[in-house]
Amino acid sequence: MQRSYSKKAFPWDNACIESFHAIIKREWLNRFKILDYNHAYRLIFEYLETFYNTTRIHSHCNYMSPDNFEKLFTKMQNEKLQIAG
Repeated sequence: MQRSYSKKAFPWDNACIESFHAIIKREWLNRFKILDYNHAYRLIFEYLETFYNTTRIHSHCNYMSPDNFEKLFTKMQNEKLQIAG
């Protein structure tokens, strides 16, 4: 893996994070008047822990939430270990 440092006129270097910022603004932050840094931090933490990772489906996780995908992955790994051992 090689680090990528964005330069002017290379927007695809930041495409993933830019997409995430658009999603979090559209789905969550635009609903609130953010008072200060701590308020913003709490809102983002709440969004990530109560919706984005637990409920919202992701195409790269076979249209499951990341939590469900991780649970399924762990279950499959444990089953493989039991079969092998």
